[in-house]
Amino acid sequence: MIDPTFVEKIHWLGHDCIRIDSDPVIYFDPYEIDPGVEAGILLITHDHYDHCSVDDVKKILGKDTVIVTEKGSAATLTHALGPSIEGQINILAPGEKIEIKGVSIFAVPSYNLNKEFHPKEKNWLGFVVDVEGRTVYHAGDTDLIPEMADVSCDIALLPVSGTYVMTADEAVQAALKIAPKLAIPMHYGSLVGDEGDAAAFQKGLDGKVAVKVLSK
Repeated sequence: MIDPTFVEKIHWLGHDCIRIDSDPVIYFDPYEIDPGVEAGILLITHDHYDHCSVDDVKKILGKDTVIVTEKGSAATLTHALGPSIEGQINILAPGEKIEIKGVSIFAVPSYNLNKEFHPKEKNWLGFVVDVEGRTVYHAGDTDLIPEMADVSCDIALLPVSGTYVMTADEAVQAALKIAPKLAIPMHYGSLVGDEGDAAAFQKGLDGKVAVKVLSK
């Protein structure tokens, strides 16, 4: 059972964007968000425009924000924001780990198996973050991949919309493989997918894995 006070700190801001109001504040993949609280740590999974959005990064970027991402996104941000931003960026590949501001961040693979939008060879990322004694897995844009069997987490943030990522049914299978204490659907309600995908995900895990569907 996850402490509900920690779950209340997790906010879905639409699409793949999640904010955790921990200390430090953690953002994943800001896209089409309103200006908000400054990011302590900003995690970007890959350099597609709806994940590495320079305009949205600017809305939450501070001088003390630390960015963790892959090389393509790092290049995009440096080109757009100038070379001074390089000092705030840490580049990881799948399998690499870093600790920032007391938060352990482990980069894991995130890719497609049966479509070509997110090739494995790009080395794009999901993240397993250990914060305030809980582990949170943000899967990024991924299919149901074998590496998920190695993910251990308390909370799993999983895409459910299909088209570019897992379908709701595939996300159900992913949650059963990972066996988190809580699963939260994402990657719907913006470019592809809708609340029906989140509802199907929740229904598919009824009595098996706890699910919380977050509202924007």
